[in-house]
Amino acid sequence: MENRVAGGKYRAIERIGGGAFGEVYRGICVEDNTEVAIKIEPHDSKSPQLANEAKVCQKLGDSRGFPTFFYYGSEQNFKVMVVELLGPSLYDLYLKCSRHFSLKTILMLASQMMARLEAIHAIGYIHRDVKPENFLMGRGDKCNKVFLIDFGMSHPYRDFATNKHINYSPTCSIFGTLRFLSVRAQNGNEQSRRDDLESLMYCLIYFYKGLPWIGLSAASDKQKTEMV
Repeated sequence: MENRVAGGKYRAIERIGGGAFGEVYRGICVEDNTEVAIKIEPHDSKSPQLANEAKVCQKLGDSRGFPTFFYYGSEQNFKVMVVELLGPSLYDLYLKCSRHFSLKTILMLASQMMARLEAIHAIGYIHRDVKPENFLMGRGDKCNKVFLIDFGMSHPYRDFATNKHINYSPTCSIFGTLRFLSVRAQNGNEQSRRDDLESLMYCLIYFYKGLPWIGLSAASDKQKTEMV
């Protein structure tokens, strides 16, 4: 992907992250040299998420604490999304601080993290993957601002036609990261706003003193879920 141009003006420079659902590159806008983040996903992905993420990003618009959206489209064998380039994640900073944040730092972060969830809930969506890796600090004059990213698993919690809350379902697929997943979600219940908030609570406890179930080993994901 390096040195390829997306959307006619966004050039990928170097890979900075990725996983099962795609890859992320640092890039530039060739028109003004603005640094950007370029996220790609193969067209044949077994679990496509980028189209959903782009839709949520566009709905968020200029909401405070979310990366600015620049472009979404298809390039050769990939779907491509271009957004504002951000700084390190709270997880990266947590590791740099020897796996401990002061209570003052946690309270300052909590205020901004809560505000980000409030904003995404206000447009009718839940995040469904709240974890330290998905909260990033800004860059430059935004270096003290916390941003929420990664909306591939985000899902409406209300019917936009009627504005009513979605129906409760006790047999829903599990979405999210097990370490920070709510108890209801681990039991296969349909997630709602409360589950995002419970995951946020686990993040804050993790920053202060860790979580007792992190590091557990099990023979299967099902067994690990039961242990947690």
